[in-house]
Amino acid sequence: MRVLVAEDVEDLANAIAAGLRREGMAVDVVLDGDAALDHLAVTPYDVVVLDRDLPGTHGDEVCRRLAGRPGSRVLMLTAASTVRDRVEGLGLGADDYLPKPFDFAELVARIRAIGRRPATSLPPVLGLGDLTLDPGRRVAFRAGRRLDLSPKEFGLLEYLLAAGDRVVSAEELLEGVWDEAADPFTTAVKQTMRRLRAKLGGPPVIRTVREGGYQIGEL
Repeated sequence: MRVLVAEDVEDLANAIAAGLRREGMAVDVVLDGDAALDHLAVTPYDVVVLDRDLPGTHGDEVCRRLAGRPGSRVLMLTAASTVRDRVEGLGLGADDYLPKPFDFAELVARIRAIGRRPATSLPPVLGLGDLTLDPGRRVAFRAGRRLDLSPKEFGLLEYLLAAGDRVVSAEELLEGVWDEAADPFTTAVKQTMRRLRAKLGGPPVIRTVREGGYQIGEL
C-alpha cells in the first residue's frame, strides 16, 4: 500500500511514517499542502493521511481537490474533535476522520480499512488456487501453510494478486510497493521477487513476461 503523510509537525510526520513502514507500507512525507498537491499530481497513492490545518494550501482545499477525482482515499487528522468538526471533515470528501491525539494501532487499522474501499472492488481476502492472502490480518497461506514473508514480499504478492491477470511492470511495482526514496535503477524488485518465489514454492505461480514485467496465475 502506498501512503502519503501530509503533516506539518515534522517529528509527528516522521514518527507516523516510520510506524507505517514497519507495518509494510510504502510511505512518503510532506510538510505542507503545496507539497502534498505536487506529490499527488505525479504519484498515485492508496491513502493520504492529511492533517486538516496544513500551511500553504490548507488541508481542506487539498481534500476538496482529491474528492473530485477517483483514486486516493483520505484519512483526515485534526486537533479538533467535536462532532461538528468531524461532520465538516467528512463533508469535504474525506473517507475517514481521526482526532489527535490518536492511538497508532487505530490509525493503522483505519488506513487499512479505507485502503480496502477501492475504485475497483476487491474481496477482503485475495486468492489464487491454493494461495490466499488476507491484507487486513497481514497473513498469507499456500496449501494451508503460513508463509513467512517480509513486508516487501507481502506487498509484492498483494499487488500482483490485486492486479489479477494483468501484467505488472517492475517500475509499477517499485512505485506501488516502495516509496519515493527508492532508487529507480535498483534491483530491489528483482531480488525481492526471487525471495518471494522461493518462499511460495511449487508449482510456480508468478511468471516473468519478457519486456513486460510479472504476471500471477496458475502456470
